[in-house]
Amino acid sequence: MKKIFLIFAALGAFVACDPVQEDISNGGHITIDELKAKTTVTVDKAASGANGNVVTCQTLAPVNAKWNIAGKDFIGNYAWKKMKLGDHTIVLTALCADGTELTAEYPISCVEITDPLQKYYIYGDPAKPEEAPFQPGAWDAAAMRFSSTEGAHLPTIPDDVYFGLKTLIFDVSDVTADFDLKVMNGWWSNTYYDHVKWVNGLNELPITETLANECAKGGEGRDLDLMLYSGSMTLNSVYYEE
Repeated sequence: MKKIFLIFAALGAFVACDPVQEDISNGGHITIDELKAKTTVTVDKAASGANGNVVTCQTLAPVNAKWNIAGKDFIGNYAWKKMKLGDHTIVLTALCADGTELTAEYPISCVEITDPLQKYYIYGDPAKPEEAPFQPGAWDAAAMRFSSTEGAHLPTIPDDVYFGLKTLIFDVSDVTADFDLKVMNGWWSNTYYDHVKWVNGLNELPITETLANECAKGGEGRDLDLMLYSGSMTLNSVYYEE
């Protein structure tokens, strides 16, 4: 999928996991109503009858499709994802054979956990007492570099996490009022998020395609690096959920 995604970005066109070669009427074009008629977005049901937290998306329309689900892109005519509770909008972008682009939105509401999100720890796994909470110092760029060889505390992030464009969740406490964070790579050659303000509790950091290409070992290998401009906090754990 990494290669498919890169081709998609480079060409500015959709490349589905199962490309549709069929020509369709009107020079390879369908209407938005025809797209919606052949598309389903469903949420599973809990035993109580309430909406669960698993969404399934599928289109049988003869298009190349990209779904945006909770901020993540899924390229293909089928997509499935566990969701957090709350209201969400699923966006389907479809490319017709004649190059016409269509967009459809599907609001959903997830009320009850039917398939719990699983935590995958990068650091701070409760089963690993050696991965203890710590407080990085301001302007200490080594302290929060995700590198098993160059970081003071944090391990290298696996390539499948980078290229899966996961959203990293940082569990922090003791955040001071003057907290100010820079998200960059270990070579200081690019800044991905600047002047980030965190709060006590859970804070999300989405991995972008650029960040993945530059920081993953299968890319340029520059390592994700977080540095405090000012303030302090205690980093308890880093993980993503699926």
